[in-house]
Amino acid sequence: MTSAGRRLLRLGALWELLRYDMAAAIFGFRGVYRSRKQRGSTRGFPEGLELEISQAIEWAAALYWKRVRCLQRAIVTARLLRAHGVPADLVIGCRLAPFVGHAWVEVEGRILIGPAAYPDKLQVLDRA
Repeated sequence: MTSAGRRLLRLGALWELLRYDMAAAIFGFRGVYRSRKQRGSTRGFPEGLELEISQAIEWAAALYWKRVRCLQRAIVTARLLRAHGVPADLVIGCRLAPFVGHAWVEVEGRILIGPAAYPDKLQVLDRA
């Protein structure tokens, strides 16, 4: 990917973080959840695109003025991936005792963001 392409991805990641916060402030979680884009196509996508997008999210999260939690990071990552044609799954899971909740993104069954052990340790509540 060119440096101009990376800059556009980074700006898109910052925009999506801001968009998430605005939607959460106005509509709450229900509005944020509804605003996620549909799944990307199952046609091939450029190799390494998922890595480029996840790096852009990390860059944007490091510059963001507030802490970016796992749900925000996962929704933003899934939206960007889907916008670029990558079939990403947003997964939300929890464990009741002691309570742990987490959100992560999977692409073709591989965990893109988040520890690989979460699917084994947490009950999946939703996969969208």
